[in-house]
Amino acid sequence: MRLSRPRSLAGQLFAMQVVLVAAVVAGCALFTYLNDREQAETSARHRATATARTIADSPSVAEAIASPDPSARLQPYAERVRRDTGVTFVTIMDPRGIRWTHPEPDRIGLPFVGHIGPAQRGETFHETYTGTLGPSVRVVTPVRDGGGRIVGLVSAGIAVERITAEVERQMAVLLAVAGGAVLLGGLGTYVVNARLRRHTHGMNAAELSRMHAYHQATLHAVREGLVMLDGQRRIALINDGARELLGLTGREVVGLGVAELGLPAPLTGALLASEPRVDEVHLTDERVVVVNTSPVSVRDRRGTVVTLRDHTELQALTGELDSVRGFAEALRSQAHEAANRLHAVVSLIELGREREAVEFATAELELAQALTDQVVAAVAEPVLAALLLGKAAQANERGVELVLTQDSSVDDGLLPPDLTARDLVTVLGNLIDNALDAASCDAAEGAAESTAAGAAESTAGGAAEGGRTARVTVTVRASEGELLLRVADSGPGIGPEAAEEVFRRGWSTKSAGPGGRGLGLALVRQTARRHGGTVELAGAPGGGAEFTVRLPLRAAVGAGA
Repeated sequence: MRLSRPRSLAGQLFAMQVVLVAAVVAGCALFTYLNDREQAETSARHRATATARTIADSPSVAEAIASPDPSARLQPYAERVRRDTGVTFVTIMDPRGIRWTHPEPDRIGLPFVGHIGPAQRGETFHETYTGTLGPSVRVVTPVRDGGGRIVGLVSAGIAVERITAEVERQMAVLLAVAGGAVLLGGLGTYVVNARLRRHTHGMNAAELSRMHAYHQATLHAVREGLVMLDGQRRIALINDGARELLGLTGREVVGLGVAELGLPAPLTGALLASEPRVDEVHLTDERVVVVNTSPVSVRDRRGTVVTLRDHTELQALTGELDSVRGFAEALRSQAHEAANRLHAVVSLIELGREREAVEFATAELELAQALTDQVVAAVAEPVLAALLLGKAAQANERGVELVLTQDSSVDDGLLPPDLTARDLVTVLGNLIDNALDAASCDAAEGAAESTAAGAAESTAGGAAEGGRTARVTVTVRASEGELLLRVADSGPGIGPEAAEEVFRRGWSTKSAGPGGRGLGLALVRQTARRHGGTVELAGAPGGGAEFTVRLPLRAAVGAGA
C-alpha cells in the first residue's frame, strides 16, 4: 500500500488561510445579522412609539373618545395613520382595554390582547407579544384629556415577520458581500501561496525542517570555507570553516561588508571582484588560502558564492619538499666536486707526484671542513645548521659566496616548542633563496658587461675583475629574548617605493608563474606575524637588500625557568 505524501507547506497554509478567511467572514456576517436584527427591532419600537405617542397627543382623539360613538370617528383615523406610518396595527381602546379600532373591524368591541397595566398607570411601555395578528413589537401609551385624566389607551405595533423580512433583505446584501470577500480572500491567498509554493519547491513542513537541519549540519561539518555575499557585497552566510580560515572566529560578521572585515587588500579585492576567480592563492595573517568565487543571479537578486581551501599545510610541505630537493641538489653537486677532486688526486698519483696529491687533498679537505665547523660551532640547532650547510652548497654551485657572520650563535634547545622546524625552513630558507637569486643575477649581469668589454676570459673572471663578488651574508643569533635572522645580499637592492610591495603575494623581480613565484616573502611575513615577530627591509652595507626577522623567545625562556 502506497502512503500518500503529506500536503506541501504552501497547500497547508492555503487550506488554513481559506478556513480562517471563511471563519472570519462568517463571524462578521453573524455579528452583522444579530446587530441588524437588533437595530431593526429598535427602529420598529421607535416607530411604534412615535406613532402611538402622536395619536395619544392628538386633541382630536381626546374629542372623539368623549363623543357618544368613538369608534365611528376613530376607526377611519387609525387606519389612515396605520397606512401612512407603515405599522402593522393601531388600536385605540378605553381604559379597560376594550377596542374602539382594529385593522380587522369585526374585532372592534373585544378586549385588547396584551398587557395594558403600565399604561393604565400612566406609563408608556413596549413589549414583544403574540396577539391576534401574530407576534409583534408593540407600544402602549395612555390618552389623557384636558384635565390629565386617562380616558383611553393607544397601542401601535409592527409584526415580527415584517421585521424579519426587512432583516432578510439586508442579509441578502450582506451574504453577497461576504461571498465576495471569501472569493477575493481565497484568490489572494491562492496567489500568495502559489508564490510560496515556488519558493519552497512544493515541500512540506517536515521536509523543510529536515532540509534546514541538514543545511546547518553541513555548514558546520565541512572543513572548507563557504561564504555567501549579497549584491552589496555584504556577508549573508558564513560557515565555521570560513571563519577560521579568515581569522573571524568570535566575531559577528553577518551583515558586514567585505571591506569592513580587515582582510588583506589582495584578498578583499578578490572577494569584491565581479568576475569569477579560480584557484587563486591568497594570504591572511596566519594562513594560505585558495579562493574560488562564482557570481550568482536569482531573478533580480545578485550575489557571490565564495569557497576557501586551506593551503597552509600544503604550502609548508611544498617548502619542505623544495628544501629537501635543494639538499639533494647540494649533495649531487658535492658528489660531482668530490669526484673531480678525486680524479685530480688519482691523476697526480699516476704521474708520480704523490706529495702534490697529498697537499691537494689536504687543502680541499680543510676548505670543505672549515664551513662545516663554523656552522656547527655557531649554530647548535640541528635544523638551522642543516639548512645553512645545504644552502652553502647551493650557493657554491651557483658561484655565490655564502658567509655566516662571526656573531652568529644559537644553542640547541633554546627555541620554543611552537617555533617548528617547518617555520624555520620557511623563514630562513626563503630569505636565503631570494638572496641567492639576487646575488647570482647581479653577478651574471656584471660578468656579461665585462665580457662585452673584452675584460675577462670567463664569466667568473669577469665578475671578479668587475668588482662584483656575489655574496650572501647570513646572521643567526639568539639573544635578549629573541631569535634574529638576518640575510643580506650583494644584489641590486630594492627601492624604497617597493619596500612594502615585496611582501605581497605575487611580487617578484622575475615573472610570476604557476610554481607560485612571488610567494616566499609573503610567507616569511605571515610566519613571523604568527609567532609575534617582525620583518624589516633595509639596504645592505655593501649594496643590495637586507632582511631582518625577529622572533620572540619568551616562551622558551619561561619554560626553561
